[in-house]
This record gives sequence, C-alpha cells and structure tokens, in this order.
Amino acid sequence: MNGVDRAGSRWRPDARALTAEFVGTAFLLAGVVGSGIMAERLTDDVGLQLLQNAFATAGVLVALILALGPASGAHFNPAVTLADRIFGGVDTPTAVYYVIAQTAGGVLGVIVANAMFGLDLVEWSTKDRSAGHLAFAEGVATLGLLLVIFGVVRSGRGSAAAYAVGGYIGGAYYFTSSTSFANPAVTVARMFSDTFAGISPASVPLFIVAQFLAVAVAVVVIRAIYPHIGQVAEQVILPHRSE
Repeated sequence: MNGVDRAGSRWRPDARALTAEFVGTAFLLAGVVGSGIMAERLTDDVGLQLLQNAFATAGVLVALILALGPASGAHFNPAVTLADRIFGGVDTPTAVYYVIAQTAGGVLGVIVANAMFGLDLVEWSTKDRSAGHLAFAEGVATLGLLLVIFGVVRSGRGSAAAYAVGGYIGGAYYFTSSTSFANPAVTVARMFSDTFAGISPASVPLFIVAQFLAVAVAVVVIRAIYPHIGQVAEQVILPHRSE
C-alpha cells in the first residue's frame, strides 16, 4: 500500500484506498454530528445527549473500520496517518493524499448531517472550546488513541482493533473534558455545524496543535514500549493492500 507502480519507478495514488478514506471519514462525521443533532432533539438532558452521541459514534466507528479497513487501513484520522508515516507504514505521498481525503470527507459528512436534519448545509459553530484544559484533554485523548491502535496491532490482535478503537473513543467521550475529538480532520469538519458536536473556528487551531503534539509524544512512547513497531506499521489499523 505504498502507491508505487509495479516497476517501482514512480508513485501513483491508490484510488481505492483514498476513496475508502474519503467515504469512511465522511460517514464517521455524519455519525458524530448527526447523532449529536438527534440527541438534542430527543432530550434536554445534556448527560443523556452525550451518552447517545458517544454510543452512536463508537458503533459507527467500529462498523466503518471493519468495512473499509481492508481497502485503506481505515485511518480516517490525520494523526493516525502521520504516526503511521513516521513508523514507515505509508510513504509521504500516500500520507499527504490520505490527509486530504480525510479532511474533505469529514467536511462532506458534516454537510450531509446538516442536510439530513433540515439545517443549513453550512452553519459555522459558535461553541467555544478554547480553554487550555480542553486542548490538554485533546492531547491526552489523541495520545491514548494512538497507544491503543499501535499497541493492539503490535500485539498481534489486529482483528480486535476496530472494537478497541470504538471502545476507547466511546470511553474517552467521558473521561476527557473535550469529549475526545482526537482527530484533526474531525476537528476541522465539526466547525461547519452549530449543533451539539460543533466547535467554533477560533477554537480549532489550539485543538489541532494539541493533537499533533500528542502524535510526537505517542511516537516516543510507542517506540519505547514496542521498539519494532515498524514491522507491523503497514497493518494499521487493519491489514490492507492494493488490488
């Protein structure tokens, strides 16, 4: 899955993998934002809204990883792609195209969610999440997510990765004050919806900085625990190959 042609002479994008990353991230964001909108309409209890949003997000994430992982690895997250690039699981052009596909797919998913609930296609969020402790929580959430992903794959239990990731994200909705975006593409996309799951554009840069700083920390920690992580990096999040 390195985007190199059979002769090894030039890189070319893997349309199958990029389509999977685009579609997967789009459905992920439709699930995150759509379930948040539905939760707001079903109850005024904020705790119950969060529970519904977390449960739906975790379920959608597990399903998408299982369905699309064989095509692209089901990163759906620039933080995962960057870490995988550092460990040698993907090459630089593939990583760049993955991030573009993930971000574009995420924005489309939010627009689709808005449309499904009769809202304006784009509603800039007014939900302020600029507090420092929220950014710190994002770093913690992202670090934990990467530890779970690469740890599960390195331990040889890759078949359980989808459930581990879904379970972690569902839990992190509650143990982090930021409700665990843990994903730069998700963070960017969620500013396009002024609903339960939104984030104001002014809050986005701090979240993204925290997420990428967490990638740097995660790389050091993962290598300390699993020095030979590069041997399985191509199998993140699920084993995949070009066809």
